[in-house]
Amino acid sequence: MANDPSRRHIAAMAALATTIGALGASPPAAAQAESPEAMAMRISNRLFADDGLARPAPEQPAVSDLARGLDRTLVLGGGGEYYVAWYCGFFHGLIEAGFDPAKPEMVVGTSAGAYMGSSLTSGHFTRMRVEFDFFGHFPRLFAAMAPVSSPNISQRRAQEINFSVRSGDPASIRAIGHAALAADNRVNGPAVERLAWLLTGDSRTDWPPARMFTTANDCYTGERLVVGQAVARRNNIPLAHAAGASSSLPGVIGPTLLGQRYCMDGGIARTWAHADLVAGSKRAIVITLTNGYEGSLLSGIPHNVHDEMRALEATGTRGMLIIAGTPPGVNLLDPNQIAPALRAGYERAKVEWPRIAAFWA
Repeated sequence: MANDPSRRHIAAMAALATTIGALGASPPAAAQAESPEAMAMRISNRLFADDGLARPAPEQPAVSDLARGLDRTLVLGGGGEYYVAWYCGFFHGLIEAGFDPAKPEMVVGTSAGAYMGSSLTSGHFTRMRVEFDFFGHFPRLFAAMAPVSSPNISQRRAQEINFSVRSGDPASIRAIGHAALAADNRVNGPAVERLAWLLTGDSRTDWPPARMFTTANDCYTGERLVVGQAVARRNNIPLAHAAGASSSLPGVIGPTLLGQRYCMDGGIARTWAHADLVAGSKRAIVITLTNGYEGSLLSGIPHNVHDEMRALEATGTRGMLIIAGTPPGVNLLDPNQIAPALRAGYERAKVEWPRIAAFWA
């Protein structure tokens, strides 16, 4: 009995259990404590902690350190080629009526709004307006310069995922971002910056206007990225590049590097206009293409710009909302819509100028 192998095995197992218990070890549980996704995010967060680009949207109304103490601020939302043209007509009409582009102390631009905001703050607005007037007459030339029609399968995957999500949570944004990274777009890499530069005249080497901020979203982490002069210079991001990155629509353009982060359109986020960035300023004008849930949209993520306005005003900021609106069924990426959008924006300026002048008086 003393040499019974089974008894020796039981004794050995008991001794091993005692040793493990004394060490407090639990190998199987420890191995399962961190999922691969959590591990990847932990590593990513550690490596990118110091680039200063990620700026989460607050869960509750909060004053932005970027806008605290400012008086007049301006927020310009996105909406494709149609909305860039609408902005050109709109601000052309406003400037004719007496609007001073130097008036806002801070401008936040997303996608089409990044193009417009950067051209306004850099002093290049007239250049972009004249170019869009030209393309309104010759839309085929714009289509040749920015070929975004006839998507391939990888592009369609990114586009369909973008329109199929029903939440703005980080997992949904990452799902869109991963599909965007895997899309074979014709306009990508240096071509994104070149397109922005050709249209806006923005700098390809620096970030001249201190009051301009652009938004984008990290394709890998789903984080919101905000670029201003200080952060841009730390990461060697020129203004033209950031404007292009902010309009890198999944399955259409980009993705585009900001620093060392591949990013997509700033509109692919749970915030429609990113109005929280100007919270704390005295007065803010927010201009969006739609209310976020009706009309022509560029993502399926649910938005409501009225919720953003309520949160903005809860911080003490007086807000003025202008919703451009879209014709029924308009394709926001169709160059043939440039001419009608220019006219619509110009006519709208006549309606809105008295309100704007009184609001900022």
